[in-house]
Amino acid sequence: MKTKAPFKTEVRAKKNLGQHFLNNTGIARVIARCVHGAYKPALMPDGSLDLLEAGALSLDACEFAAEHLNVLEIGPGMGVLSNCLWEDASLNVYLVELDAESVVYLARNFPERTDKGRLIPADFLKMDLDALFVDKNSGKRQDFVVTGNFPYNISSQILFRVLDNKERIPLVSGMFQKEVGERVCAKPGSKAYGILSVLLQAFYDTEYLFTVEPYEFTPPPQVRSCVIRLVRNSTGSLGCDEKNFAGIVKRAFNQRRKTLRNALQSFAEEQGLPLCALPQDLLGKRAEELSVQDYVALTHCFEK
Repeated sequence: MKTKAPFKTEVRAKKNLGQHFLNNTGIARVIARCVHGAYKPALMPDGSLDLLEAGALSLDACEFAAEHLNVLEIGPGMGVLSNCLWEDASLNVYLVELDAESVVYLARNFPERTDKGRLIPADFLKMDLDALFVDKNSGKRQDFVVTGNFPYNISSQILFRVLDNKERIPLVSGMFQKEVGERVCAKPGSKAYGILSVLLQAFYDTEYLFTVEPYEFTPPPQVRSCVIRLVRNSTGSLGCDEKNFAGIVKRAFNQRRKTLRNALQSFAEEQGLPLCALPQDLLGKRAEELSVQDYVALTHCFEK
């Protein structure tokens, strides 16, 4: 029987979309497993991913069969990670892709996986997330996990969008630029600790999983990459206005070389709040030395 001519075998990576396609299936399969919070990647003694173990992972992910998750993959490209997610029968996978060429490629090559609205040609930063994963019977919006080989030029914006929808997103895992991943997971006192660290760690437990080298991508990026995971913590509310909290954090880090006494002085004056009303043990510290709880305490003072 005559076979059909194969569809186009590749998509051109576009610089303006920050596309770098992962070409290592073993790494992709590990990232797919990381949507399950209980999964721990096998690492080498130096902390790098055990590629032999990654390459030997089962194709059916049967160890997670009892955990059913809604998953949204951002920027699937040619479907390297998507294929690994589809191996896991416990996952209800939707794809969102801005690149029209990738959308056509995925629809043609994986018609049974991308039909019934499961391939969404849209920009994650602008799409209506409320319309995703809605129970047809009750109309109730369901939780969903976010994953992907995230476009590096908008990865921070993706995380802020996640933060805006934290009540529905219990877990995020995926590929980031190494510098961004380190900032997300940095602890107080670290040079990498910053605005992104504080705002995300207020509601998520963050974990740096492993580093990925440039040669694992096509085309290779100019930077090293990493896989991280964020798991929603038990914080329901900070006990203060979240916008005020974010504003205090940003003001502190915008002058991170200064102590809080100097960085917040003008803002305190604008608010009619004398510096003596702020926690004195914090005023001599710099922004990167304060924990999430310290910033919550500062916000309380300004709100009072």
